[in-house]
Amino acid sequence: MGRSRSRSSSRSKHSKHSRKRSRSKSKSKKRSRSKEPKRNRRSRSRSGSRRDRGGSPPDRTDMFGRTLSKRNNDEKQKREEEDRRVEIERQRKIRQQEIEERLIEEETARRVEELVARRVEEELEKRRDEIEHEVLRRVEEAKRIMEAQLLQELERQRQAELNAQKAREEEEKSKRVELERILEENNRKIADAQAKLAEDQLRIVEEQRKIHEERMKLEQERQKQQKEEQKMILGKGKSRPRLSFSLKATE
Repeated sequence: MGRSRSRSSSRSKHSKHSRKRSRSKSKSKKRSRSKEPKRNRRSRSRSGSRRDRGGSPPDRTDMFGRTLSKRNNDEKQKREEEDRRVEIERQRKIRQQEIEERLIEEETARRVEELVARRVEEELEKRRDEIEHEVLRRVEEAKRIMEAQLLQELERQRQAELNAQKAREEEEKSKRVELERILEENNRKIADAQAKLAEDQLRIVEEQRKIHEERMKLEQERQKQQKEEQKMILGKGKSRPRLSFSLKATE
């Protein structure tokens, strides 16, 4: 049993090694196959390019093995890099100079400001009494001006109040005159109405008097006529009884 197991294990190991070898061989074959067409393609492209150039002579090379075109490109690139470095350095110097000039200007302005402030302070110290006197004078002048303006304002307010009072009085007077005119007009209208009423009353009394007189006159005529008729009747027949008539007086 132990021998069979060892044999089987050795066989399996041998088969594994053989598989690995076959795989490596196949891979190497594939690589060689894949490399061959690439080389063929390169050789073909080179031959094609040579054919396209029509047998033009190859570029010349310098002592370092570079072609002239590559050397020219390298030199051009170096010059451009050098120009860029020069330009960067120039810009840096310009900025540095601008910074220095600005610092100089700021320092100059600061010193000038300090100098001016110191001179002003010295001048103020020298003219302190004169300045105080001038300040007092201006204060007094301003006080007088303010007092004059205050008096003018008070006078203006007083005058405005007087004008307003006068306007109110004029308005009240005009209102009073208008009221008196209205009262007078009303009194006149009342008097006219009363006079007209009195005239109407007199006319009515006169008309009533005339009506009463007419009635009395008619009554007298009627009585007279009755008397005459009675006389005529009495004259015709004395046997008839005497008629008596009585009339009530109408108002």
